[in-house]
Amino acid sequence: MNQKPKKKNYRNEGDGEDDIEGMSLNCLTLYGRVGGCKVSADMGEMFGDPCIRRRSSTIKEVKRCTTICGNEEATVDCFSYGMKERFWKRNNRKLLGYQEKQQHSSMNVHLPDDILEMCLVRLPFGSLMNARLVCRKWKNLTTTPRFMQMRMEGLFRSPWLFLFGVVKNGYCSGEIHALDVSLKQWHKIDAQILKGRFLFTVASIRDDVYIVGGRSSLTTFGNMDRSSFKTHKGVLVFSPSTKSWSKAASMKYARSSPILGISEISPDFSIIRNQQNRLDRHFNRSRVGGVSDVYEDPHRLSLRRQSRHPFDENDIPPLPNIKPRQKNEKSYTKERRNFVLIAVGGLGSWDEPLDSGEIYDPVSNKWSEIQRLPLDFGVACSGVVCNGMFYIYSESDKIAGYDIERGYWVRIQTTPCPPRVHEYYPKLISCNSRLFMLSVSWCEGDGHIGRRNKAVRKLWELDLMYLTWKEVSIHPDAPMDWNAAFVADENNIFGVEMFKIFGQVLDFVTMCDVSDTGTTWSHISRNHVARELDTSSCMTKSMAALRL
Repeated sequence: MNQKPKKKNYRNEGDGEDDIEGMSLNCLTLYGRVGGCKVSADMGEMFGDPCIRRRSSTIKEVKRCTTICGNEEATVDCFSYGMKERFWKRNNRKLLGYQEKQQHSSMNVHLPDDILEMCLVRLPFGSLMNARLVCRKWKNLTTTPRFMQMRMEGLFRSPWLFLFGVVKNGYCSGEIHALDVSLKQWHKIDAQILKGRFLFTVASIRDDVYIVGGRSSLTTFGNMDRSSFKTHKGVLVFSPSTKSWSKAASMKYARSSPILGISEISPDFSIIRNQQNRLDRHFNRSRVGGVSDVYEDPHRLSLRRQSRHPFDENDIPPLPNIKPRQKNEKSYTKERRNFVLIAVGGLGSWDEPLDSGEIYDPVSNKWSEIQRLPLDFGVACSGVVCNGMFYIYSESDKIAGYDIERGYWVRIQTTPCPPRVHEYYPKLISCNSRLFMLSVSWCEGDGHIGRRNKAVRKLWELDLMYLTWKEVSIHPDAPMDWNAAFVADENNIFGVEMFKIFGQVLDFVTMCDVSDTGTTWSHISRNHVARELDTSSCMTKSMAALRL
């Protein structure tokens, strides 16, 4: 009679010792030398512990035994080591998950947005793109205009090269290959909007890349078919910072492979005034040369013949002596910096060379015609903007400059141009208000008998005051690519060459530092892009440089 109440009271008192979430983890009292309990056996099967099952099976053989040592009220925890914690975690998963979320979120709760913004703005561009995938807050914080302005004005950006117009398996895939120059890593960007488009030209304004003109096949979409094609006059804008695409206003004339130039203009620059200067020097068009009212001239030869008037150099002032801008000199404030895009030359819808030009204002999103190239200038093959002058080099080794502020062309008479191999067109490059040209020429041997001459790519600089060419350096690689692409970024000139040899397409990326201390060439990347590309990519490629 006295033993039963004791057991009952014992059970009531033991409920509060190891009670977790209203569930007792103490097992039944064990009697005998060995044994277990049914609860432990069931939990052993649930958590996969065979030892508990073996220990609990012996209870079936023991009916009732007296205690060997100790009093009758002593209890034994039949759970194995760590089983109690595992059982508690199993029944409190929601509580544990909530606590973990609180620990992770507490890091951002106590970190102010301005401090977090200062940390993110210092990340490299590749790491910044990965940081936007962490959470929605970081993505929204790093895409605001304030954040983009801070990154543009800071010193945390590095140069990136974007290679467009590659052909893969005979198909214009539209892929963009981006090279992080600081880390020497290539990235691939899929651009569905550029599929099937080739022979376009790209140029960079601030953090955007403008894709101007180009062609697409009319018979087989995506293939580079030059027999039946459509020439585009549309302009696309790609923003690598946000990976977004947009459309700008279309040009007035369709062009493929146009010569592009980017120029910074003053706040009081007006395209309307620039166009008025062009009209003042333009002859009135009239129907001459056998053009009837019924049949139009498809190539507009008659209009081109009367519009390309002889150039009167006495009527136009000489080339202005523009001093290079000093580093500490700021002509315009950063908030009011404006740029214009100029497109000259290229091939028209009938595959004819064009001598017309247009200028685009991103603020007003409008194109305006500019004065045509001088008479007998030839086909434009290269161009660049330097000190407010758009320099154009022709296949006939002539140079002309377009004064962007005044709106007219000026012939530039230099010393005899450097000798070159006519299969390789020269490339004009502008670095820190200095005008360079890369051309391929024959280099004489060292005087040894039987020594064959070899072709080398040389870097020349034009003295803008005395208009004389001076050889600066020699490219370290042999000129295997006749359509090598070169762009400039501050003190560096980047070049991409692609060519096919022994049945394989190879690519080389080089960089030349043209600082005041000297000029040094170095290799950045070799054979990382062209392994999967076709030989046609050597002709269709185009490159732009950005600081991101």
